[in-house]
Amino acid sequence: MLTLDYANCLADRVGTHGLDPAHLAPGSPLALAAVHLTERLATTRGTGWERWRNLARNPMRDEHLTAVNAIVRECRGKYQNMVVLGIGGSALGNIALHAALNPTTYNLLPDASRPGPRLFVLDNVDPMYVGAVLDYCQSAGPEATLYNVVSKSGETAETAAQFMVIRSALLAQLGDKARDHIVAITDPAKGTMRAICNKEGYRTLPVPDGVGGRFSALSPVGLFSAAMTGIDITALLDGADDMDRRCSAPDLSRNPAAMLAALLVELGTTKGKPNHVLMPYSNSLYLLADWFRQLWAESLGKQNDVKGQTVYAGFTPIKALGATDQHSQVQLYREGPNDKVFGLMQIDDFTTGIGAPPANAAPGTAGARRGDITIPTGLGVEATAYLEGKSMAVLLNAEKRATEYALLESQRPNFTIRWPRLDARHVGEFIMLWQIATAYAGLMLNVDAYDQPAVETGKRATFGLMGRKGFEEWNQRVNRALAPTNRVV
Repeated sequence: MLTLDYANCLADRVGTHGLDPAHLAPGSPLALAAVHLTERLATTRGTGWERWRNLARNPMRDEHLTAVNAIVRECRGKYQNMVVLGIGGSALGNIALHAALNPTTYNLLPDASRPGPRLFVLDNVDPMYVGAVLDYCQSAGPEATLYNVVSKSGETAETAAQFMVIRSALLAQLGDKARDHIVAITDPAKGTMRAICNKEGYRTLPVPDGVGGRFSALSPVGLFSAAMTGIDITALLDGADDMDRRCSAPDLSRNPAAMLAALLVELGTTKGKPNHVLMPYSNSLYLLADWFRQLWAESLGKQNDVKGQTVYAGFTPIKALGATDQHSQVQLYREGPNDKVFGLMQIDDFTTGIGAPPANAAPGTAGARRGDITIPTGLGVEATAYLEGKSMAVLLNAEKRATEYALLESQRPNFTIRWPRLDARHVGEFIMLWQIATAYAGLMLNVDAYDQPAVETGKRATFGLMGRKGFEEWNQRVNRALAPTNRVV
């Protein structure tokens, strides 16, 4: 199971930049607050916008697994490519799961060596980006690709535009058979996309009620593309359920989500550390940091608290990659402003789990990936002799340990999330850990962790600029406000 090592966030390690250990001890105000908040979350779980808390438990778990696996069985072996259409929470979970649990070269493998179709996630409307993916998929013929549109309402501008392009092309090329190449994940009962699906006869999976986009990775939103590419979604939910049960403990010292939230909120609000860096020492985990950034920023960055008082709450999430960013960011992190908390991630064993080859893996197949790489001997150079015979995993984790020490020397608070190995079960744990930590942090900051009012202004302005009926005033407002006055030519 994942563990949280947080000694480097305490004052006896980083001086005045850390928290007094007594503040986290049993009977302390923080520990008593954790008991109260755990009780609150127990009473609200499964209600309102906290229905995500039940995604890994029955009956939601079995309902979703049954529905997802049924469509996966229908689609398996029929498509060379799969394209997810979505943005924000409708895309980031898909991207993170695929990056963490499939090899970096997954899309380059021959069809016979992959457990599913190539996966592309169109999380933007950049025409060069979208066009390149669509051109590639079209080169194999229109029958070769399955398109998975993810939109609860069907009215998100970016996803709607992508879908309209895809639908038009498929209808022109395949006629009535176009419906066989679209699976929609949307509201089960209402909304624009639901009406389109009912009319066109698309296969559908639900975006569950009360599950916002950034909390949807463990719902069909993330599970379908994961299952299509061979990821063990049952193990993913098993890990999430295990973490959920651990994070239901009232004791702060036994509840990793409550502890993580307490550390980051306290360091952010009382120690001047509003910038939170997540730095995995694994390329496979890097895009989970992208997923974390949306969750932490959009959930906690609020102008007003739940009483309507102006508070300007929130923290700035930053992603980094070890050991790469030791050579690009750590100079700033150690000698720049001491306004950050660093979350490091370490995989203890690279020889088991996702990176390790099964005993019966054939050469050239996805299952034949290397678990670790031994650095050869015999170069005959004294300056590099210390590396000979060591493994890259040992080197990578030594780099992590060295950075942890260097941050400590500069009195920079940091914690480590330790992974015994990289597999679906532990990724499920990680996702649930941060989702529950976000729920705790929202309560600690007294903000609504489930709305995003500031995002709506940009959406309305986009509608106005694109000529949507009823939003004409927004077009005028934007153009008045952004009229060019100062320009360098």
